Amino acid sequence: MLIVDDEAYILPTLRALLRDDFDVLTAGSADEAEAILRARTIHVLLTDQRMPHRTGIQLLEWAREYSPETVRLLMTGYSELDEAVDAINRGHIYYYLMKPWRTQDLLQILRNAADKFCLERRREQLLSALQDLNRDLERRVSERTSQLEEANRLLQHRTVELERLAATDALTGLPNRRAMDDLARFEFKRYSRYPGSLAVGIIDVDHFKQVNSAYLLTGGDAALKGLSRILTASIREVDSVGRIGGEEFLVLAREADYDGTLILSERIRNAVESSPIVHEGQEIRLSVSIGFAVAEAGALAEYDAMYSLAASALAEAKRRRNNSVVRSVQPNGATIETA
Repeated sequence: MLIVDDEAYILPTLRALLRDDFDVLTAGSADEAEAILRARTIHVLLTDQRMPHRTGIQLLEWAREYSPETVRLLMTGYSELDEAVDAINRGHIYYYLMKPWRTQDLLQILRNAADKFCLERRREQLLSALQDLNRDLERRVSERTSQLEEANRLLQHRTVELERLAATDALTGLPNRRAMDDLARFEFKRYSRYPGSLAVGIIDVDHFKQVNSAYLLTGGDAALKGLSRILTASIREVDSVGRIGGEEFLVLAREADYDGTLILSERIRNAVESSPIVHEGQEIRLSVSIGFAVAEAGALAEYDAMYSLAASALAEAKRRRNNSVVRSVQPNGATIETA
């Protein structure tokens, strides 16, 4: 751990406090800290905000580019909080501590930061090991024809696992944009051959930047995870939902006609509005804007056009916030809308 502060009494105090848990290095300025980061591998970096020449935020933003694996934390006073919030989000800072801090809070936060570093490193090691295993299996297949069947089985298993990871959003565990687009294109091909209705909806969180500003990235991540659970619980078993962007989600509703989609969109909107997400003892309240496009049975429709129609419905909903708009394509080509 590297601790950076220009107040001389702070560094020996923190070193004595943390020495049982960490190998502690100290620096009295951002320039001195940068020199240490260039010379040593630092797992956790804790810096004061207000220092001469370069602020703590400037140091952390540099550290993010130079050593992205380092977990970055900021100490700041109440008087500096307003100027630091935007920079904290830009710098992907793990946590910030308000001065003066409580000893037990400080120790717990730093232990959590160390745990985060260890988990991230373990994840990278596992992914590297998985890639090494695939390469090794491919080599063995070519060298040992007698083991071809077993090696192929293992290789296929690993390939399926990698494909699953590639199609999954790492934060929420939902299907990602690529997976949802593939699924939707398949469903619209099936829709063109068999009678029935099909709806596609886009959900966007209202004022999500305010969530990040108020609760930082950790709170924003917790909000997206909680929202994913709410959306999954709000749709029908035959429907699908995935995360397609920062705070945008896509819903694919099979056999959902105009009236059914109206019910579904309002159920989702009401569930989000009435289900606060608890993060670190605080309630994060969200609302969403929803745009749905419905292809009624017998209508001519394909995914790209219906996605654009849902996007335009979402734009209308976002003008009012916490609102849903449903547009339906009829067999005669007409489009109807109810908000």
